[in-house]
Order: sequence, then C-alpha cells, then structure tokens
Amino acid sequence: MNEKYLFLEVYPSHIKLISKDKWTLQSVQQIEGLLRQIPYDKKIIWDVSLVGEFDSAGILLFIEYFSYFAAKTEVEVEGYTSGQKEMYDLLRIEHKSKEKISAVKKSWIENIGKKAIEGYEDFREFVDFSGELFVALLHNIFHPKSIRIKETVYHIYHSGFTALVIVSLTAFLVGMVIAYQGSVQLAKFGADIFIVDTVGLSIVRELGPMITAIVIAGRSGSSYTAEIGAMKITEEIAAMRTMGFDPYHFLVLPRIFALMIALPLLIFLADMMGILGGMVASKMQLGISVDQFINRLHEVVAAKHYILGMIKGPVFAFLIAAVGSVRGFQVSENTESIGLHTTQSVVNSIFLVIAFDALFSVIYTELDL
Repeated sequence: MNEKYLFLEVYPSHIKLISKDKWTLQSVQQIEGLLRQIPYDKKIIWDVSLVGEFDSAGILLFIEYFSYFAAKTEVEVEGYTSGQKEMYDLLRIEHKSKEKISAVKKSWIENIGKKAIEGYEDFREFVDFSGELFVALLHNIFHPKSIRIKETVYHIYHSGFTALVIVSLTAFLVGMVIAYQGSVQLAKFGADIFIVDTVGLSIVRELGPMITAIVIAGRSGSSYTAEIGAMKITEEIAAMRTMGFDPYHFLVLPRIFALMIALPLLIFLADMMGILGGMVASKMQLGISVDQFINRLHEVVAAKHYILGMIKGPVFAFLIAAVGSVRGFQVSENTESIGLHTTQSVVNSIFLVIAFDALFSVIYTELDL
C-alpha cells in the first residue's frame, strides 16, 4: 500500500488506520483506491492527527468511508482538530440532505392567504389574457383577411362534429330521465300531458345548453389546454413569438371562433335529442302518442324559448375556449403541469357555465321572458 496518504497497523483486537499528508481534491481519487483495500473484519481505530490539510472533498471522502466501515464493524476516530470537526459536522448535514425532511405545517391563516394570492394571480393573468385577446380580435375585425379560416374549420370539425355522438346520447338520456321522473308525479294528479311542458321547456331553455356546454368543456376545453400546454413545453410558442407571430391570432382566436360556431349547432341537436328522449319515455311510461306529444309541444314551446336557449351558446363557447386557452398558456416547463392545468381548465369551465346559466335565468326572469 502507498503510505503517502494512508497506512495500517494491525493488532490482534483491532486495526489502526492512520491518515497522512493532504486529503484534498487532487488526492482523493488515489486515497479512495487505498480505502477500498482496507479490511473491516476487526474494530477500526482511525487516526487523522497526521493529516496536514483537509478540504471539503477530503472530508466528504472521509464521511463516505466512515459510514461504510461503521456499517460493517466498530469504528473509532481520534486525533481530529476542532476545525476538522466543524467542517465534518457542516458537511455531514449536507450529506444527509437526501433524507426527507418533514415540511413545517402551515397555519390555516397562512393557507387562506396563499389561496387568496393564487386566486388574485389567476384573475390578473386572465385579465391580461383578455386584453391580449381583445387586441387580436380588433385586428381581425379591421383586417378580415387575417382570419384563419382553415384553422377555424379544422377546430369546428374536431370540437363540434366529432362530439355529435356523445352530445346526442347525453341529451337523449337526460330527456328520458326528466320524463320518467316527472311522469311519476304528474300521473298522481291525472296531468299526464303536462309532461310535454316539463320536458320541452326544461330542455330548450336550460338543460340542453348547459348539458352540451358541460360535455364540451370536459371534451374540447381540456384538449385546448393540453394542446397549447404541450406547445409551450416544446417551446413552439416561444419560437412563434421569436419569428414575430402572435400566438393569440394563430392559436386562440381560431379555437374561440370555432367553438362559438359549433356550440349553438350542438345545442340545437341536444334540444332535438332531449325532446326525443322525453317523447320515448312518455310513450313507454304514460302512453302518450307521438302525435299528442308533438301537438302539445307546438302549443307550449314557442320559438322564443329556442332563441333564449341558443343565446347562451356563444357565451358558453367563449368561456370554455378562453379558459382552456389561458390555462394552456399557464403550463410550466414540465409534463405534470399539463395534467394539473387541464384539470383546472375543466373545473373552471364547468363552474363558469353553471354560474352564467344561473345569471341568464335571473335575467330572463327579471325581463319576464
């Protein structure tokens, strides 16, 4: 063994390991090779009194092999100075930094404050987003040729046409449920025919628009967030800005225009399917014929009820597309953030749809519509 840095004294009951010279960054590789040859079948007394110089690399090497030997046999260290002991204690703490440290429990007041700040930041970012979106929208209004027709049609297909089946099925089942539940109560009073009023008015004014918007929020709004978030992670959005392209003009407006066109059409389909579901359930449960149902529907459901329901469509579409897009722009530089913001997008969109639907109901009631 090269005794410049390390040598052994073997005794019947223990091994004395004596360190010498400079344990520094320049010598740790050679010293490590020597430490690997040290036997650990007896107690080890490690003497460091002859070490002329220790730096952090030497201390870390000492910590590593002290832990290694201590796991195999008894180890006793002697001859260290107060300075070496201080450096050892400092680096020992850092060496243990891999161990999980329990987080300090925050008080409920601190949690409320943190949530309030996060809410304020979300609101501020949405206001900034709305301002940028308004500027881009004004540009499109004054320069109609800049509207990206091809991309808008693409999103109409993917956000609207491909959702026909799920929207139709959902509305049909909702109509059936309303008819079944309503018929049980109305039959008690001999008012079977009024099930048409219940189904027709509830579907076209409230449930058709709201159910359609909720389905689209979960289906298309989430995809907007995931698509834009993935583009941000791959730095495509940064590249667009570098080349002078406005992301709002190329990414956000086509999605908003597409959803504002597609959602009213989907609402019309949902109204038809919901009424059809109610018609089927009324025939099965109450024996109301198709002719009776349609004649009563013409009497009680005026055209204004369809119009009032349709008015909600563009508003819901704007909310869903805007929230989906702004959450996409908030995605940070990791894939976990995509899932987090996609979930937030769906939750926020559904909440806003329900809140604005309630607002519309209050306005319609106050206006006696």
